[in-house]
Amino acid sequence: MTNNDAFLEEIIEGNTFKGEFITMGSAMLNEKPIKNAFVNIPLKTLNRHGLIAGATGTGKTKTLQVMAENLSEKGIPVLLMDIKGDLSGLAKPGVNNDFIEKRHEKIGLPYTSKGFPVDILTLSNQDGVRLRATVSEFGPILLSRILDLTDTQSGIVSVIFKYCDDNKLPLLDLKDFKKILQYATQEGKEEFQEAYGRISTSSTGAILRKVVELEQQGADLFFGETSFDVDDLTRIDDEGRGYINILRLTDIQDRPKLFSTFMLSLLAEIYTTFPEQGDSGRPELVIFIDEAHLIFNEASKALLDQIESIVKLIRSKGVGLYFVTQNPTDVPEAVLGQLGLKIQHALRAFTAKDRKAIKLTAQNYPISDYYNTEDILTSLGTGEALVSALDEKGRPTPLAATMMRAPMSRMDILSDKELSTLISESKLVKKYNETIDRESAYEILNKKIERAEAEVIHQKQSTKKTATRRQSTAMNPIIKVLTSATFIRSVFGILNKVMKK
Repeated sequence: MTNNDAFLEEIIEGNTFKGEFITMGSAMLNEKPIKNAFVNIPLKTLNRHGLIAGATGTGKTKTLQVMAENLSEKGIPVLLMDIKGDLSGLAKPGVNNDFIEKRHEKIGLPYTSKGFPVDILTLSNQDGVRLRATVSEFGPILLSRILDLTDTQSGIVSVIFKYCDDNKLPLLDLKDFKKILQYATQEGKEEFQEAYGRISTSSTGAILRKVVELEQQGADLFFGETSFDVDDLTRIDDEGRGYINILRLTDIQDRPKLFSTFMLSLLAEIYTTFPEQGDSGRPELVIFIDEAHLIFNEASKALLDQIESIVKLIRSKGVGLYFVTQNPTDVPEAVLGQLGLKIQHALRAFTAKDRKAIKLTAQNYPISDYYNTEDILTSLGTGEALVSALDEKGRPTPLAATMMRAPMSRMDILSDKELSTLISESKLVKKYNETIDRESAYEILNKKIERAEAEVIHQKQSTKKTATRRQSTAMNPIIKVLTSATFIRSVFGILNKVMKK
């Protein structure tokens, strides 16, 4: 048996599964693709999370696109975090050409051009389905971690939430939360102190400053109603294809706090809402987080701990998380260790630091008799990647340098007109894009303060009227005579004489 035959046998055996799978491309040996040596990923292990990494221009986005398409075809919904704004083309069929035909001939797969069911989502004022959540839905613990509060400040936040629950004050948006913080140390100081203990003005001031910082990154647009129902991420179209939900984040690249806030709240809501899936053989939802370093770079330790916990737990709900970034070192080791699928595009070694990173990256992959992993990481071409997945028993599949298949959908963005049409036809836009500002803590507390102030004014006016009446009475000459000591003594003298007779 030749080296080529042994490699082919290993690849075919390691990528043959009983259940459903998606095909990423064909394995390569000596920098050449081997026709029909397909590299597959079983659906059963897609909830074990993954990583798509590689230098700029090596094909990460197209790999993400291929995975999203194939999952949609299998009836699995997808959520894509689109930081660069280049994924909207998934809604339209791709354009075939000689390059794609030759590529697919080498792989051994026919090329098909097609578009997929897409919804465009947004966290900001961009066009698309508005995603929102209420402050109450976050809860005191998650909100405290996002604001990076101390233990003392977190305790105050818990008291604030308890007060609002006890007094039926809805906490919907950030102005509600700011109002109750101010009320706790000003107009409602005595009420709070009597029921919950003394609350420090300096602590509430520090919390308010953290809230303002969050507002400056656009969080005031995110907090409020109508809250997004995460079940709407799992929709299937009439042809049985899963919806690809594209969250456009092009305008929040410089606001990582908002991105982290959204991601953590979304994952927490999914974990709380989705039922335990068990061993179903396929995921319920797959989430791709492009430019994943944005989540981790600005995150506090408490926030990182929360993300790590969610990554560990959420797979039991049938949800797969896939981090897309330039270098695996962008992802914390605690999270990296949870990732079952690794798709590594080329890395560039321009500096000693780069070479060290490549060496560390190579150690994350199974040992192969056919590749020098360190060398091949720098020699992969565009649209080629090292792939190692988990098989149906949870074991790593053989490492394969892979020529990736081309996306079936458009590899360019939609025009403004196409995007506008797509958004206008969305059923979710009609459901979520009406802004609702119903009576909540802000309005209720303002009314309470107004009533208290009106009562104080009324008491002052009553006191003033009484004093005025007394003063007026005292100045009346007849009253003066009648209430004088001389007159009273005279009256009592006359009464005494009458009674003696």
